[in-house]
Amino acid sequence: MSAAVVTEANPAFETEVPVAIIGAGAAGLVAALSCRAEGVEPLVIERDPVPRGSTSLSAGLIPAAGTRFQRERGITDSVEAFAADIQAKAHGQADPALVALVAGKAAPTVEWLADAYGLPFSVVHDFDYPGHANRRMHGLPSRSGAELVDRLRQAVEAAEIPLLTEARVTTLVRDAAGVLHGLVAERPDGSRERIGARAIVLACCGYAGNKALVRKYIPDLADALYFGHPGNEGEAVLWAEQLGAALRDMTGHQGHGSVAHPQGILVSWAVIMEGGFQVNLDGLRFWNESSGYSEAGVAVLRQKDGVAFDIFDARIAAIARQFEDFRQAEAQGAIVTADTPRDLAAKLKLPAEAFAATFAEAEAHKRNAARDGFGRDWSRGAPLAAPLCAVRVTGALFHSQGGLVIDQAARVRLASGGIIPNLFAAGGAACGVSGPEASGYLSGNGLLTAVALGRIAGQRAARLG
Repeated sequence: MSAAVVTEANPAFETEVPVAIIGAGAAGLVAALSCRAEGVEPLVIERDPVPRGSTSLSAGLIPAAGTRFQRERGITDSVEAFAADIQAKAHGQADPALVALVAGKAAPTVEWLADAYGLPFSVVHDFDYPGHANRRMHGLPSRSGAELVDRLRQAVEAAEIPLLTEARVTTLVRDAAGVLHGLVAERPDGSRERIGARAIVLACCGYAGNKALVRKYIPDLADALYFGHPGNEGEAVLWAEQLGAALRDMTGHQGHGSVAHPQGILVSWAVIMEGGFQVNLDGLRFWNESSGYSEAGVAVLRQKDGVAFDIFDARIAAIARQFEDFRQAEAQGAIVTADTPRDLAAKLKLPAEAFAATFAEAEAHKRNAARDGFGRDWSRGAPLAAPLCAVRVTGALFHSQGGLVIDQAARVRLASGGIIPNLFAAGGAACGVSGPEASGYLSGNGLLTAVALGRIAGQRAARLG
């Protein structure tokens, strides 16, 4: 993998476009649609044969406050409440201006995608996500990121926006004064194409697929299962270093502590938030599961063999079944069921006495609406009833949250001050709103910055095109 910045006295290119967008995940595709809506035709460049990106591996849920989809469900919400939730989860360490920007842009972007391109969003109304005071997660019918990226790709194709696939951008080209003029894309056969652009949007996600960068910034997860897209190799970060761009919160990331093992399928955190819990191989709970699924990644990996079990019941399974991933986990036999805690322990090969005691203790906390020794508040969540369910899970790294610092127009800032006027960043390439810690990740933060910043970057890049 190479990510170079070259300086040329008089850069020349085979092809010239007004705006070049690097990456065709949610951020890049939304940027492309936004640019086209401004009357400028961008070029989207994607390394894979078909756009997928990290978006396709997610549940495809976009948090947004004050949408008509919420109002249809009787949900009252506000941008201010959303921003407060983001900052509270980030322990006050996220950039306040960026938080306000993306929180305010999310709802208009979701409604624009629905109105202009027919994306059939609806709000997840039957369970809460940790850290969100209101139900504001918006998704498509399958509740899968694969559907989201496919719908966005179809919209791009319908808008006749050029999409160059199987082309990997290796190099950014600038002149002697430091002004960016274009890029170099490499094909699988080794051939290269020089493409000039008046504006460039970095929508190539983060660095979580780059082992060296993960070891540098997130050493606790250096050897963890990587559940993101293999293309997230950190080109934006490496280009930023060479350009003198500012980087922030590079230790921030999204982990996950509920990936079915060994099947490698994401299991919705709804199984926990609706009254489930996690136990280790000793049949014991080991942390406050309601804290969030991102910090669960490290919590689970610290257990024996790096595994745990999600414990829930058929009622909760019915809620989780709205997610395509959960249905796949069931189809592959990852979900184990039994009528009693002791029978479930036997199937999971857990110590029966210890697990039965753990189960009884959790149910007692629910009856008493109490807060347990780990700090979990059990005042919400119905008792578990037969048939009981369980799934063996491990922790994983999904994507990085730190990245390039941007201004209110999504333009990349320089570490020395000022901006790079024709370079924009969105999604995982840009610094997110989770702060420097895994525990700062609020559910949906990844797609929030993908669509909100993609929208802004596309609109502003179009002005230069």
